[in-house]
Amino acid sequence: MNGTQRDEQVWRDIQEWEHDYFTYEPTDFGRTYDKWLSSQLEKLPSEWGGTVSEWIDASLFHIHALIQNSQFQLDTRKRILSEARTFREDIYEIEDLQKCTIDQLIYMADQEIARNRLTSLAQGGLAGTGGLLLLGSDFPAAVTLGVRSVQSIALHYGFDIQKPAEMMRSLKVFHMATLPKKHQGEKWDELFHELSTTEDHPIFYAGNDEVADINWLSQPLKQGIKALAIVMLRKKLVQGIPLFGMALGAASNYQQSRRITEMAHRFYQKRFLSENRSMTF
Repeated sequence: MNGTQRDEQVWRDIQEWEHDYFTYEPTDFGRTYDKWLSSQLEKLPSEWGGTVSEWIDASLFHIHALIQNSQFQLDTRKRILSEARTFREDIYEIEDLQKCTIDQLIYMADQEIARNRLTSLAQGGLAGTGGLLLLGSDFPAAVTLGVRSVQSIALHYGFDIQKPAEMMRSLKVFHMATLPKKHQGEKWDELFHELSTTEDHPIFYAGNDEVADINWLSQPLKQGIKALAIVMLRKKLVQGIPLFGMALGAASNYQQSRRITEMAHRFYQKRFLSENRSMTF
């Protein structure tokens, strides 16, 4: 199916976004932080690389299984199909969403993205109260919300994450979106290269089944810094409420959610247009 004039306009918007986003020019603070982060990762024993990657992959797979088996995910699928039927009556399966126009898909995905960002905002605010249980569960909760956000965007563009190939790609998109920015462009290109060179199998995933790498450890390092800051702000109360810590937690988690959903949305927009509207990378 050839693209419409509107499809071509969205394609150009994506290309402009790619140019602006992946033109990485860190600030002085960013350079200092990157050097510190690299130095911390270099201190890790070399034999940890494979072990850490395997542990991260296993954790992401467990999170995916938890999300897939939840009633919330089943309700999300039903809601997406119901929303799509307001535009077309012939929507029965997730793949049928690709019959919709790009603007219809963007509209539905934007509604879901807004809900996910608000959830991250609330979750970060609760963690910012400094309670041991809430603060300790902040990182796994944020990762779970991030994976769920990426997968819900994939569903909105007609890519069923119950299939092994789509499940793996959604996890790789999440991993890419949470890497330090200087590594994201390389992973972006790798994902689209894989799409153009790998044939999907109905049961098995034919591509590289390794998701994470050592660079992803920047996430728990950032989390540790944030947790330390929240603990230090816990005693700064405003009318008995740790308002500063809550603001830090909410803002941090919201920005993280914003980065993840923005990149995932652009990825699936580009993939939808290339596979269904004859656009070329």
